[in-house]
Amino acid sequence: MRLDAMAIALPTIHGHPNRVPFEGVLTLVDVPSDRAPSGARGHRVVLTKAAAEAALPSLLGMAVDFRPDWEGHDARTKCGILTEADVVGQRLTVSGYLYGRDFPEVEEKLRQVAPGSMGMSYELADAHVEDMRASIWKLTRATFTGAAILLRDKAAYRGTSFRLKAHVARRRGVSMAADAGGRVLRFEASTYGG
Repeated sequence: MRLDAMAIALPTIHGHPNRVPFEGVLTLVDVPSDRAPSGARGHRVVLTKAAAEAALPSLLGMAVDFRPDWEGHDARTKCGILTEADVVGQRLTVSGYLYGRDFPEVEEKLRQVAPGSMGMSYELADAHVEDMRASIWKLTRATFTGAAILLRDKAAYRGTSFRLKAHVARRRGVSMAADAGGRVLRFEASTYGG
Protein backbone atom coordinates (compact mmCIF):
# COMPACT_ATOMS: atom_id res chain seq x y z
CA MET A 1 0.00 0.00 0.00
CA ARG A 2 1.29 3.47 -0.93
CA LEU A 3 0.10 6.78 0.53
CA ASP A 4 0.41 9.76 -1.81
CA ALA A 5 -1.35 12.52 0.14
CA MET A 6 0.46 15.72 1.05
CA ALA A 7 -0.61 18.68 3.17
CA ILE A 8 0.65 21.93 4.64
CA ALA A 9 -0.17 22.03 8.35
CA LEU A 10 -1.69 25.43 9.10
CA PRO A 11 -2.57 26.30 12.68
CA THR A 12 -6.27 25.99 13.44
CA ILE A 13 -7.83 29.39 14.00
CA HIS A 14 -11.54 28.98 14.62
CA GLY A 15 -13.62 31.58 12.84
CA HIS A 16 -10.74 33.11 10.86
CA PRO A 17 -12.50 35.70 8.68
CA ASN A 18 -10.20 35.25 5.69
CA ARG A 19 -10.08 31.42 5.52
CA VAL A 20 -13.02 29.86 3.71
CA PRO A 21 -12.32 26.11 3.31
CA PHE A 22 -12.87 24.41 -0.02
CA GLU A 23 -12.30 21.03 -1.63
CA GLY A 24 -12.29 19.79 -5.17
CA VAL A 25 -11.07 17.44 -7.84
CA LEU A 26 -8.34 19.30 -9.71
CA THR A 27 -7.95 16.77 -12.53
CA LEU A 28 -8.15 13.12 -13.48
CA VAL A 29 -4.99 11.05 -13.97
CA ASP A 30 -4.35 8.39 -16.60
CA VAL A 31 -7.49 9.64 -18.40
CA PRO A 32 -7.55 11.76 -21.58
CA SER A 33 -8.96 15.25 -21.11
CA ASP A 34 -12.40 15.92 -22.56
CA ARG A 35 -11.02 18.90 -24.46
CA ALA A 36 -7.64 20.48 -25.14
CA PRO A 37 -6.37 22.54 -22.22
CA SER A 38 -4.95 25.98 -22.82
CA GLY A 39 -1.34 25.74 -23.96
CA ALA A 40 -1.68 22.25 -25.44
CA ARG A 41 -1.87 23.48 -29.06
CA GLY A 42 -5.27 21.89 -29.60
CA HIS A 43 -4.24 18.49 -28.22
CA ARG A 44 -6.13 16.62 -25.56
CA VAL A 45 -3.79 15.48 -22.79
CA VAL A 46 -3.27 12.65 -20.32
CA LEU A 47 -1.52 13.46 -17.05
CA THR A 48 -0.01 10.17 -15.91
CA LYS A 49 -0.58 9.07 -12.34
CA ALA A 50 3.18 8.76 -11.83
CA ALA A 51 3.70 12.37 -13.01
CA ALA A 52 0.86 13.63 -10.79
CA GLU A 53 2.20 11.82 -7.72
CA ALA A 54 5.73 13.11 -8.33
CA ALA A 55 4.40 16.67 -8.75
CA LEU A 56 2.24 16.73 -5.58
CA PRO A 57 4.87 18.68 -3.57
CA SER A 58 4.86 21.44 -6.20
CA LEU A 59 1.09 21.88 -5.78
CA LEU A 60 1.12 22.69 -2.08
CA GLY A 61 1.15 26.39 -1.27
CA MET A 62 0.24 27.35 -4.83
CA ALA A 63 -2.50 29.86 -5.46
CA VAL A 64 -6.04 29.36 -6.70
CA ASP A 65 -7.25 31.95 -9.20
CA PHE A 66 -10.47 32.86 -11.00
CA ARG A 67 -11.92 35.05 -13.74
CA PRO A 68 -15.11 37.00 -13.04
CA ASP A 69 -16.88 35.20 -15.91
CA TRP A 70 -15.71 31.81 -14.48
CA GLU A 71 -14.63 30.67 -17.96
CA GLY A 72 -10.88 30.27 -17.53
CA HIS A 73 -7.67 31.19 -15.76
CA ASP A 74 -6.28 34.51 -14.55
CA ALA A 75 -3.01 33.85 -12.73
CA ARG A 76 -2.97 37.48 -11.53
CA THR A 77 -6.25 37.13 -9.62
CA LYS A 78 -5.22 34.84 -6.79
CA CYS A 79 -8.09 34.30 -4.38
CA GLY A 80 -6.89 31.35 -2.29
CA ILE A 81 -4.27 28.75 -1.48
CA LEU A 82 -3.93 24.99 -1.90
CA THR A 83 -2.96 23.25 1.34
CA GLU A 84 -3.65 19.57 0.63
CA ALA A 85 -3.42 17.24 -2.36
CA ASP A 86 -3.95 13.53 -2.82
CA VAL A 87 -4.20 11.07 -5.68
CA VAL A 88 -7.21 8.83 -5.02
CA GLY A 89 -7.74 6.32 -7.79
CA GLN A 90 -7.97 8.45 -10.93
CA ARG A 91 -8.77 11.70 -9.09
CA LEU A 92 -6.27 14.31 -7.95
CA THR A 93 -8.15 15.84 -5.03
CA VAL A 94 -7.24 19.15 -3.40
CA SER A 95 -8.36 21.32 -0.54
CA GLY A 96 -7.39 24.70 0.79
CA TYR A 97 -8.77 28.12 1.63
CA LEU A 98 -10.28 31.01 -0.28
CA TYR A 99 -9.47 34.48 1.02
CA GLY A 100 -13.08 35.26 1.93
CA ARG A 101 -12.49 38.66 3.48
CA ASP A 102 -10.28 39.80 0.59
CA PHE A 103 -12.60 38.40 -2.10
CA PRO A 104 -16.15 38.50 -0.64
CA GLU A 105 -17.67 38.57 -4.13
CA VAL A 106 -15.99 35.24 -4.97
CA GLU A 107 -17.30 33.56 -1.82
CA GLU A 108 -20.78 35.01 -2.36
CA LYS A 109 -20.92 33.85 -5.99
CA LEU A 110 -19.67 30.36 -5.10
CA ARG A 111 -22.35 30.02 -2.43
CA GLN A 112 -25.03 30.93 -4.99
CA VAL A 113 -24.07 28.61 -7.87
CA ALA A 114 -25.90 25.39 -8.54
CA PRO A 115 -24.34 22.36 -6.84
CA GLY A 116 -21.99 20.53 -9.20
CA SER A 117 -21.62 23.43 -11.64
CA MET A 118 -18.07 24.45 -10.68
CA GLY A 119 -14.85 22.69 -11.60
CA MET A 120 -11.11 23.24 -11.52
CA SER A 121 -8.17 23.35 -13.88
CA TYR A 122 -4.47 22.98 -13.18
CA GLU A 123 -1.65 25.29 -14.21
CA LEU A 124 1.65 23.68 -15.19
CA ALA A 125 5.23 24.51 -16.10
CA ASP A 126 8.08 22.29 -17.25
CA ALA A 127 5.67 19.71 -18.67
CA HIS A 128 7.26 16.84 -20.56
CA VAL A 129 5.24 15.36 -23.42
CA GLU A 130 6.20 11.78 -24.26
CA ASP A 131 5.52 12.17 -28.00
CA MET A 132 4.71 15.60 -29.46
CA ARG A 133 3.41 13.92 -32.66
CA ALA A 134 0.74 11.93 -30.79
CA SER A 135 -2.88 13.04 -31.17
CA ILE A 136 -3.30 12.90 -27.38
CA TRP A 137 -0.30 14.24 -25.48
CA LYS A 138 0.90 12.10 -22.59
CA LEU A 139 2.40 14.23 -19.81
CA THR A 140 5.07 12.24 -17.99
CA ARG A 141 6.53 15.05 -15.91
CA ALA A 142 5.32 18.49 -14.80
CA THR A 143 5.48 21.13 -12.09
CA PHE A 144 2.21 22.55 -10.77
CA THR A 145 2.18 26.35 -10.60
CA GLY A 146 -1.42 26.87 -9.46
CA ALA A 147 -5.05 26.12 -10.17
CA ALA A 148 -8.17 27.89 -11.36
CA ILE A 149 -11.80 27.72 -10.26
CA LEU A 150 -14.08 27.78 -13.27
CA LEU A 151 -17.35 26.49 -14.64
CA ARG A 152 -17.12 22.74 -14.91
CA ASP A 153 -18.19 22.71 -18.54
CA LYS A 154 -15.28 25.08 -19.38
CA ALA A 155 -12.67 22.81 -17.78
CA ALA A 156 -10.54 20.47 -19.90
CA TYR A 157 -11.76 17.66 -17.63
CA ARG A 158 -15.50 17.62 -16.97
CA GLY A 159 -14.86 15.21 -14.09
CA THR A 160 -13.41 18.02 -11.97
CA SER A 161 -15.31 19.66 -9.12
CA PHE A 162 -15.12 22.53 -6.66
CA ARG A 163 -17.17 23.27 -3.56
CA LEU A 164 -16.94 25.36 -0.45
CA LYS A 165 -16.89 23.33 2.74
CA ALA A 166 -18.92 24.15 5.81
CA HIS A 167 -17.04 26.56 8.03
CA VAL A 168 -17.41 28.40 11.28
CA ALA A 169 -17.32 32.18 11.44
CA ARG A 170 -16.78 33.99 14.74
CA ARG A 171 -17.17 37.75 15.03
CA ARG A 172 -17.75 39.95 18.09
CA GLY A 173 -19.20 37.30 20.35
CA VAL A 174 -21.26 35.67 17.61
CA SER A 175 -20.58 32.15 16.42
CA MET A 176 -22.20 30.82 13.29
CA ALA A 177 -21.71 27.51 11.51
CA ALA A 178 -22.86 27.30 7.91
CA ASP A 179 -22.95 24.47 5.41
CA ALA A 180 -21.45 24.75 1.94
CA GLY A 181 -24.68 26.24 0.61
CA GLY A 182 -24.54 29.06 3.15
CA ARG A 183 -27.43 27.72 5.24
CA VAL A 184 -26.96 28.40 8.93
CA LEU A 185 -26.50 25.21 10.93
CA ARG A 186 -25.82 26.80 14.32
CA PHE A 187 -25.95 30.35 15.61
CA GLU A 188 -24.80 31.42 19.06
CA ALA A 189 -24.44 34.87 20.58
CA SER A 190 -22.47 35.43 23.75
CA THR A 191 -22.18 38.38 26.06
CA TYR A 192 -18.85 39.44 27.44
CA GLY A 193 -18.56 41.18 30.78
CA GLY A 194 -16.95 44.61 30.66
